[in-house]
Amino acid sequence: MAVDHYENFPVASILLPKRLRRPVEIIYHFARQADDFADEGDAPNEQRLAQLDGFRTELNRIAAGEMPQTPLFRDVAEIVAAYQLPLQLFHDLLNAFSQDVVKKRYADFDELLDYCRRSANPVGRLLLHLYGAATPQNLAYSDDICTALQLINFWQDVRKDYAIGRIYLPQDEMAQYGVTGQHIAQGQADAAWRELMSFQVRRAREMMRRGAPLGSILTGRIGLEMRLIIAGGNRILRKLQAVNFDMFERRPVLRLHDWVIMLGQSAPFTF
Repeated sequence: MAVDHYENFPVASILLPKRLRRPVEIIYHFARQADDFADEGDAPNEQRLAQLDGFRTELNRIAAGEMPQTPLFRDVAEIVAAYQLPLQLFHDLLNAFSQDVVKKRYADFDELLDYCRRSANPVGRLLLHLYGAATPQNLAYSDDICTALQLINFWQDVRKDYAIGRIYLPQDEMAQYGVTGQHIAQGQADAAWRELMSFQVRRAREMMRRGAPLGSILTGRIGLEMRLIIAGGNRILRKLQAVNFDMFERRPVLRLHDWVIMLGQSAPFTF
């Protein structure tokens, strides 16, 4: 799951076993702080990239068996050792955040998938390692779910991203449907925009469908958490369709009644 998904999808919630809440929170704080380096404030690009390099230096200290210099990375070192977490997944996240600083457009879907592979999928993979369930098939299911969630988040925040110069829609597909950056700039949810977004939603829904078996494979509270995440992604897709893809004026979010419905959809479960 991409970092921004945490406003819509539960992480380190009461549904997770108590033993896993702290490591999940540490992963979240790592990703959140690194993401802020790339996005927040008015720092020049050189400073943003230097801050991300500082995180890489700390990861390299962990790899070399040295003591990290910051409390955050001492925590990261602790969970890496305890759960045998692959350090490359942390590096992948940093590479994606660095890319956000310098790359603002994606020529085609393959380029966007490569970004999601590093910006979203590592979080799901890290969670599977924490759960002791990082089989090749489970990792593949997780990648589909995480990529879909990342794409859904892009569509929720398409105008917000445009305000900082980014478009996370494939440029060739925009051209195919007759959509330009002005649609986003002007909040223009016309027929061309709706057709483009309808295609995007169908593709994301198929990704969620492919990844859905993971919610049944994982058991107990972890399985319920995963089923809720999947239900949340699908519900946002339905909300996008319900507003006729006018996320400019009616950005879809999950509210209390949505969680009640999703919980019902995620049963049966056991504790």
